[in-house]
Amino acid sequence: MTRTDHQTMRRILRREIAGTIGLLTDEHDFRAMRRYRSFTFDNHRTYLDQVEALLKTRASQGGHTTVALFDPQEYAEFCAETGLDPDIPSSRTRFTAELATTGPTIPYDGQPLADLVPALVDEAVRQATWEYASTLLARLGACASCGEDIGRAAFTRASDLLVRILDTSGPGNRHLVCSVKATPETLVSVLHADEDDEGAIQLDEAEALEFTTVLALGIATQSPGGLVMRTTAPGTGDRIYGWRLRGEGLEPLTAGEVFDAYCTDIESGDLISPESDVDYCVPPDLGQEGQTPGHRH
Repeated sequence: MTRTDHQTMRRILRREIAGTIGLLTDEHDFRAMRRYRSFTFDNHRTYLDQVEALLKTRASQGGHTTVALFDPQEYAEFCAETGLDPDIPSSRTRFTAELATTGPTIPYDGQPLADLVPALVDEAVRQATWEYASTLLARLGACASCGEDIGRAAFTRASDLLVRILDTSGPGNRHLVCSVKATPETLVSVLHADEDDEGAIQLDEAEALEFTTVLALGIATQSPGGLVMRTTAPGTGDRIYGWRLRGEGLEPLTAGEVFDAYCTDIESGDLISPESDVDYCVPPDLGQEGQTPGHRH
């Protein structure tokens, strides 16, 4: 077999290799990495341009690349725990490989880096929110009166409520926001539920898991919070309605309360002009599924 044949086969095999690149998304993290002599970039903008060029080149050659959020502090901790020298490229490669399986990642599909970076940051926030809410749920333990696992029961309750909310929302795309006042800050989760051509609701599994976990935390701890739904359908105005968390159930907000929430500046308290072609309304009846259960944990 000739040398040319070997080179051709290797080029073919390169297309079968999936790659991951750890991205320093902001200037602060970039500066933190410059303390390592082996990290040779000195300008964040130039670094981002070179990353984007590399992603485009790999995509044009048929390669698949996943972009991970590279955190310098987590990297330093990783090297300390594993005994690796943080000032050599192979250590950064090892850490990036770890991120590919455990950290927030976004597949590169040809989108501009200006669009990919915010999506990657959002994914990191989503994962951190889910991990934090899950940890709090797990710490609640068992109910003193019935022995049931409080976190697990709350998650089941939240799942049932979410299904009921989607089932009663009518046609169109749904945008849900759930907020729960937790310590030390309020947790916020967003869920998009769009309809396909057959009218079936499509959910991102990771989004749905995080949303349900945050809602479950509010139910389990009976913390102040709420849930707002916005539906959008062709040929009609948007509809906005919501509920406040009450005990282990949801209490409907009045149309006036929804209007006030959307048309008041959170920081200043000043009124904001309402959107045109938007109906601020009461939510549909959730039936028995939306009521507070008889037994409270």
